[in-house]
Amino acid sequence: MGMIEVKNLNFSYDENSETIDNVSFSVEKGTYTTIIGQNGSGKSTIAKLIAGLLEKKSGSIMIDGLELNLENLNQIRSKIGIVFQNPDNQFIGSTVRDDIAFGLENHCVAQEDMDDIIAANAKRVKMTKYLNQEPTRLSGGQKQRVAIAGVLAMKPEILIFDEATAMLDPQGKDEIKKVIMDLHHETGLTILSITHDIDEVAASDAVIALNEGKVVMTGTPDQIFAQEEKLKEIQLDIPFSMKLEKKLAERGVELKRCITMDALLEELCRLHSNM
Repeated sequence: MGMIEVKNLNFSYDENSETIDNVSFSVEKGTYTTIIGQNGSGKSTIAKLIAGLLEKKSGSIMIDGLELNLENLNQIRSKIGIVFQNPDNQFIGSTVRDDIAFGLENHCVAQEDMDDIIAANAKRVKMTKYLNQEPTRLSGGQKQRVAIAGVLAMKPEILIFDEATAMLDPQGKDEIKKVIMDLHHETGLTILSITHDIDEVAASDAVIALNEGKVVMTGTPDQIFAQEEKLKEIQLDIPFSMKLEKKLAERGVELKRCITMDALLEELCRLHSNM
């Protein structure tokens, strides 16, 4: 059984249409899974249903073997951390330290333990030197890193990013994508990222593609991007690295399959060194 098991899930905000229509998928423990789709496809709704922030209409959601229901809700919520789109909406404290401490204080963590937890998680997202700063003085990417540190301090087993880079500038996006990748490689967390960023999708272990509230594709990034025509039908694209690879192939330059920019640059360097 996966860490997250969704079966025949249905949800609607009104009686006229199904926002989530008979959706089923599995997320394995310790994997980095991305959910993609156009605006209105149901991505963020799925995230909120899994986190117990919305109540399903029908179907089932299992989290680490526990069914998501009123009886298990608190236990399941303790396993899940969620980082939302707008970092400004997530700040509570007057300093970065206060903000990371907020959840710990609510769980009555002893002060002597709290300081070590704050320091460890600020270091993990490279925000140690900002602990005494006001959040309003931080960049968007820095604010989002603080939000991640606050979630990590609660020691979740599942970390959900609900379009966490959508409101950031390119530098901020790169900062958060690096944090996600570092967490993926350094921890045993199960990561679920709702995203429009195709390069982030390329770096994940598994992809779930939604369209009009339905799952239309699942698989590895390589398997998903191989279905270019189907992606176009749901108004999605392939990574720039793959587009460049195709253009080079048209000019007689054959490269190994590259779905990330890092892989493409590595392959171009290899090709250049062999010339």
